[in-house]
Amino acid sequence: MERFLWLLTAGAYGVLVLECVAHPQPWPGIVTGAIFAALVVLGTWWLPGRAWGWRAGYFVLQGALGLLMFGAAHASWGGTLLLIVLVVQAVLLLPLPAAALVAVAVPFGHVGMDWGAGLREGSGMLVAALFALVVTLLLRREQQTRQELAAANAQLAELATTRERNRVARDIHDGLGHHLTTLQMQIRAGRALLERDPGRANEMLAQAEEQALEALSEVRRSVAALRTDLPVRERLARLVSQAGPWIHLEIRGTPRSLPVDVEEALYRAAQEGLTNVRRHARATRADVLLDYLPGEVRMVVGDDGCGAAPGESGGFGLTGLRERVAELGGVVALDSVPGQGSTLTVTAPA
Repeated sequence: MERFLWLLTAGAYGVLVLECVAHPQPWPGIVTGAIFAALVVLGTWWLPGRAWGWRAGYFVLQGALGLLMFGAAHASWGGTLLLIVLVVQAVLLLPLPAAALVAVAVPFGHVGMDWGAGLREGSGMLVAALFALVVTLLLRREQQTRQELAAANAQLAELATTRERNRVARDIHDGLGHHLTTLQMQIRAGRALLERDPGRANEMLAQAEEQALEALSEVRRSVAALRTDLPVRERLARLVSQAGPWIHLEIRGTPRSLPVDVEEALYRAAQEGLTNVRRHARATRADVLLDYLPGEVRMVVGDDGCGAAPGESGGFGLTGLRERVAELGGVVALDSVPGQGSTLTVTAPA
């Protein structure tokens, strides 16, 4: 806005000079116009952020100088334009009531003219001043709105980055953290049994090796999840194909676009369910169901394995999954019957 005001001032002063040189006495108008224009540029640069008294004093001084300049320039169009510039500057530097007072004051430059001509010219200048006030006010508010929108977009981007960082941290904690904790316990137990029970120690170290491989697979899956933009149904198809031919995927309903956090929760639910099936269930078959329902989506992972004892609610992975789904307003249910298998069900609004 400042550069626009400076250009407007330069243009108005240029018109004033061209009009003044056509008069027998051009210099009073040219000199007072130059001082007025210089003060506009100086005030626009220096006054923002200053106390109210400085700004009020500036506009009193510029108002008096402007009326003097207008008379010295023989009430020319250039003088009128410079007074309109003062109104624009008032909108930028003063509260709206004070800027309106400046707009109402500038037509008094016609005082002393013939009554009819003064009324006619003064009314035209008043309308022009009020028009300049309204347009400048709208432009200023539009600029403020754009600045607020840019700040809001920056905050949203920062929030999205924070949420993504938290999601990755949770994935590491729920997946890799669990594997590494188990790996540490197995290595510690194996070292304790190494001398008195080498066979049992070897078994513990073999389990530790298996956990290390699981941790490595978890890292690869997390990296793949971060890099892909595939919908959840295609990611599930890839996950199931990698898990083995004894796992089957079914998709019901009409597939639709889901929020990113919902898709991630569903994918992690299938991942957690299949991990538990491979690790604990001793199953011969597992089924993964993605069901698109009206207003919600459901993920079911079931198996025909050994099931779990009543009261068991899962480990760290399921705890993290429950927290993730609860943030979305969904629920996680684990149903398990000894000797008949387990079913993990995740339902989320979508």
